[in-house]
Amino acid sequence: MKKLALIIFFDAFLLILLGLIIVMSASSAYSEFKFDNLFRLFNYHLLKVLIGLGLMIIFSFVPYDIYKQSSKPAIFAIVFVLFITLFVAKDINGAGRWLQLGPFSFQPTNAARLILFIHLAALMEDKGAEIKSYKNGFLYLFFWVIVISVLILLQPNVSNGILLVFISLVIMYVGGAKIKHILVAALFCLVAGGIAAMLFFHSRERILAFIHTIEYGGALNLQVWQSFLGLGSGGVFGVGLGHSLQSNLFLPEAYGDFIFSILGEEIGFIGAISVLFAYLVMFIAGILVAKKARDKFGQLLAFGITFSIIVYAFVNIAVAVGLIPTTGLPLPFISYGGTSLIFLSISIGILINIAIANSIPQNLVEQQQINSNIIEGFKA
Repeated sequence: MKKLALIIFFDAFLLILLGLIIVMSASSAYSEFKFDNLFRLFNYHLLKVLIGLGLMIIFSFVPYDIYKQSSKPAIFAIVFVLFITLFVAKDINGAGRWLQLGPFSFQPTNAARLILFIHLAALMEDKGAEIKSYKNGFLYLFFWVIVISVLILLQPNVSNGILLVFISLVIMYVGGAKIKHILVAALFCLVAGGIAAMLFFHSRERILAFIHTIEYGGALNLQVWQSFLGLGSGGVFGVGLGHSLQSNLFLPEAYGDFIFSILGEEIGFIGAISVLFAYLVMFIAGILVAKKARDKFGQLLAFGITFSIIVYAFVNIAVAVGLIPTTGLPLPFISYGGTSLIFLSISIGILINIAIANSIPQNLVEQQQINSNIIEGFKA
C-alpha cells in the first residue's frame, strides 16, 4: 500500500506541475491585457499550488479515522455555509458560487463535495446491513445528498449539483444499497435535475445549443469551436510549450475550463493521451487502495475521492471535445483555480493516509489495539 501512496502522490504532483506550466502559457496574454502584468494569474495560481501541496502533505499524516467523529458537525456546518452562499455570494458569470474572504474567493461547493463523501462513508459504516433498508438506511443517506445538491443547484451550479448526485449514488451502491433504490432515486433526480437545468438561463442555453448541434451540426459555441481549433492544430507532438495561438485571447477561459485544449495544442496528441493515462493510473491506484482498506469507512471514502476525480476529468475533457454541453467545471489538478485545487490536494492527502494506514500488517494493528485497550483500562 505504501507503493500505491507514492504512486498517487507523484501522479498528482506531476499533474499539478504540468498544470502550472500550461496555466502560465494559457493565462499570460489575458494577464497582460487585463492587469498589465504577464504573471498576475500565474502567481496567484502558484500560491494556491504551494498551499495545496502543503495541505496534501499535512493531511497525508492525519489519521483518517478522525473524520468519522467530525462528519456530523461538518455536514451541518457546510449546509449552513451553502445556505449563506445563496444570499451573500459573489456573482460570477451569472452564478452566485463564491464567498469573498478578504482578497480571496472561496467556492463552498468543493468543500461540500468532500464533506458529503466523508459523511456518507461514516453513515454507511455505522448502519452496516441497514443500508439495504429503504426507510431506515437508504433514505437517511439520500436525504443529505439531496440537501447538499439542491443548495448547490440553487446557486445556480447545475452541473456540480447533478454530478454530486451521480457520484453519491454510485458510492451508495458500492456501499451496499439496493440497485432498485438507486435506480428510483436516479430517475427522480434525472427528472428534477432536467427541470432545474431548464429553469436557469445559462444552463438552458447550453443544453439547447447542444441539441441544436446534434440536429444541424457545427460547433456548440465560440469556446468549443476555438477548442476544436486548438486541439486540431496541436497535431501529434504539439506546437511546443508557450507557443499556443488560442491562448492569445481567442479561446475564452483558456486557463480554466478549457485548458485541455491549450494542453492538446502545445503538447499534442501524445501529451493529451499521457494526461489521460495519468488520470487512469490515479484511478486504478485509488481503487486498489479502497479495495485493500480494512474498514468500510476507509474503503468508501477512498472510492468516493478516486471516482469523483476521474468523473470530473472525464466531464471536463468531454466538454472540450464537444461531446456534452458546456459545464464550467475545471480539469482536476491542471486548471487555474484556488478552492478546487486546494480541496483536491486535501482529498489526495486523505487518500494517501488511507493507503499508508492500511499498509501496517494486521497483527501489528491488533497488537496496537490491545495495547490501547490495556492503557484505557489502567486509566479507568
